[in-house]
Amino acid sequence: MTDFDQFENEEDIPKSKTQIKREMEALQEIGKKLLKLSKNQQKKVPMSDTLRDALAEADRIKHHEATRRHLQYIGKVMRTEDYEAIDQRIALFDSTSAAYNKLFHQLEIKRDALIGENSKEELSNYLADHPEIQDIQLLRQLIRQSQKEMSQEGKTTNRKKLFRFLRETEEKRLGLSE
Repeated sequence: MTDFDQFENEEDIPKSKTQIKREMEALQEIGKKLLKLSKNQQKKVPMSDTLRDALAEADRIKHHEATRRHLQYIGKVMRTEDYEAIDQRIALFDSTSAAYNKLFHQLEIKRDALIGENSKEELSNYLADHPEIQDIQLLRQLIRQSQKEMSQEGKTTNRKKLFRFLRETEEKRLGLSE
């Protein structure tokens, strides 16, 4: 009989010091990512006032050792936060993350579908999914101009505008922009 047989579930097994240290370092890494965000982006991340205050304080600190200790404090504060939600939101701001790239590719696919053969059906589905869109006329105009542009080799101006419109709509829906 091993020492672990006395525990019914895996969750009941106490964590090792190494595991605790790894978890704290992971929380500190999330804190570092938060510090790299702009103030405007930080406002869009769900967090407590305590963590917001800690991030604001970090900007004031210039000494290397003090910064290291303050990151440890941010990691400690992160224990009480929903750090998974925070990390997911940070990933949407990071252009190198898989979440950002997935969103980008989904928007490209949606743009191509809106320009494609079944554009009227795609548009009605898109508008049903996004009732918050105010300027439907602009969206239709961008789609028509993009369709015309498809026959002209090399031009992408209106397709870029349509993509930007779709991206801004999605960012508003996700709470990433005003």
